[in-house]
Amino acid sequence: MWSYSNPVSIHAGDGALSALKKLLGNNSYGIVTYRSAYFSSLCDELTEIIGRPPLHIVDGVEENPSVNNLRQLCDEIASLEHKPQMMIALGGGSAIDSCKVLCAGGGDFDKVYNFIRGSGSIDQAIEFICIPTTAGTGSEVTCWATVWDPENDKKYSLSDASLYPVAAILEPRLTHTLPLTVTVSSGLDALSHAMESLWNVHRNPLSRLYAEEAIRELICYLPRLANDINNQEARERVQQASMLAGLAFSNTKTSIAHSISYAVTLEKGLAHGLACSFTLPTLLRANVDDPFIRLSIEKAFLLPCEEAAEQLENMLQQLGISTLPSSYGYRQDEWQALVDNAIAGERGKNYSGDSAQLKSHFDFIYQQTDSAQCL
Repeated sequence: MWSYSNPVSIHAGDGALSALKKLLGNNSYGIVTYRSAYFSSLCDELTEIIGRPPLHIVDGVEENPSVNNLRQLCDEIASLEHKPQMMIALGGGSAIDSCKVLCAGGGDFDKVYNFIRGSGSIDQAIEFICIPTTAGTGSEVTCWATVWDPENDKKYSLSDASLYPVAAILEPRLTHTLPLTVTVSSGLDALSHAMESLWNVHRNPLSRLYAEEAIRELICYLPRLANDINNQEARERVQQASMLAGLAFSNTKTSIAHSISYAVTLEKGLAHGLACSFTLPTLLRANVDDPFIRLSIEKAFLLPCEEAAEQLENMLQQLGISTLPSSYGYRQDEWQALVDNAIAGERGKNYSGDSAQLKSHFDFIYQQTDSAQCL
């Protein structure tokens, strides 16, 4: 028995922003975004489309939103005499995650903080709409958010069915000005989401279809976009593939690659999209005997599974990303300990593959590296 559910209304393509006024109705609203001239101008554009100004703009979002940063943003909302009836998340994954935290507690950060640490409950106090300006997070169609606690080397997941957005608006031109580094990192995050939904104990036939199409589009159009940052067709295809990957893992959650990535990001400062994608070829090789994964990968890559792993590794290398853990400063014993911890972690428990086999594949990488250095 399996089930699939996702309540988010999706509006995509040129002119999708025009749906915003109807989606808001007569509700008062606020905007959660970044503090920059570019996002300030986007806020002005949204105001013009809606026809009335926001009650408040929360523009203190930081990359990988931390406990301290989110507390400040929540305090900002809590201090308002009248809270917005709806919120708009405008930006990448950090803006969307920050908005979810604000909406979950209605500005009460302690309520959310207690919940992510295992006590209490939340109910969505404020409904929200997502307008992603990157193509990778998929958070515009999921019900969870990531909260970082760098001071204590921890990462928390906020997850509740009440935190699905009311709607996601995918306007392709909002991604046109993304720099190459953000384009690649966010696109690889989407690829990881799609592939992680395959080697997953929660996978189902529908999440599989979304994942296959997302992978197919991303391996085709992300390299094209990296070679021509102004390719507007590739921008739109990558954005929609990111959304499809989001629909896939919205029902499965992520798995071992993400569990590994959290430690890499905290310890080495590696961008999330890179941290959760450089292990994908190794994970694919460790799962070639799974008939479910083999069939999906061969449909997506149009290649035998083993050749698909090689193509994926070549693609990452062409994008300037090493697939060797040693490239990020990990000795073999350090990496073994990290992988062990990742397997035991919350997302690691979603991994459907053989953990011992995965570890042996990583050990083989170090053996190959040692042999090459001896030549």
